[in-house]
Amino acid sequence: MKLTLAFSPCPNDTYIFDAMVHQKVDTEGLEFEYSMADVEKLNGDAFAEKPDVTKLSFHAFIHLAGRYLLLDSGAALGFGAGPLVISKNLKDFEELNGKTVAIPGKYTTANLLFSMALNKAEVLKKEVLFSEIENVILSGEVDAGVIIHESRFTYQLKGLHKLIDLGEYWEQLTGSPVPLGGIAAHKRLGSEVIAKVNRCIHRSVEYANLHKGELNEFIRCNAREMDDSVMQKHIDLYVNNFSVSLGMQGKQAVTQMFEFAIAAGIISKMPERIFAPDL
Repeated sequence: MKLTLAFSPCPNDTYIFDAMVHQKVDTEGLEFEYSMADVEKLNGDAFAEKPDVTKLSFHAFIHLAGRYLLLDSGAALGFGAGPLVISKNLKDFEELNGKTVAIPGKYTTANLLFSMALNKAEVLKKEVLFSEIENVILSGEVDAGVIIHESRFTYQLKGLHKLIDLGEYWEQLTGSPVPLGGIAAHKRLGSEVIAKVNRCIHRSVEYANLHKGELNEFIRCNAREMDDSVMQKHIDLYVNNFSVSLGMQGKQAVTQMFEFAIAAGIISKMPERIFAPDL
């Protein structure tokens, strides 16, 4: 059986999916026709219900839980791994009121966390490809930006500084790891196939972890000209025990994000079902 699979070209995703898409692990008769895209493109395609299995932001998943189920493996959650708000000229987060801020996409978790942290402050948001946010700050096109992925390892080298760590904000608010992105399977696949996909990703992550420290060609050729040290830092930050299995703590963090979305009026009620069956 062939399934469509979508994920980003970022090192954490190619690290996780390499063994699965290249049949290095048992895929239980499943074949994966994969495509890669920026996280907000992945979110948009999920809203259109195009891929069978996809990486997506938890912000997008909040809206899609009626159509997709969250898999236990492959997710990006963690402590100390959240988005950052950075600037060149502003000194404090409180200075953002009335300013223009670049965000990496409307349905990114970064935008959701940023909106939560703003409280009653008002800003003009400008959607910018995540890899270009540093540049639009430096050019003066925006006053600040919300950065994700490898930008957190490079912004200081470009003379930019942090206004707030949105991961720390979430952790102080909830005591939980920040849910960034997860792997979701469309309900049309049925429970048996979804369980197979879940097991395939679990094996793929475990295979990658057995070969941790090896930056293979699949990771390198999709990594947007990063050097090896940045790629490895990226993997080390975003691939952890929650990527192997959400566990109770990870599921609690995801549920808390749904609860905050309900309180903020983003969705009206908790979905009947969020998580795919356990492995």
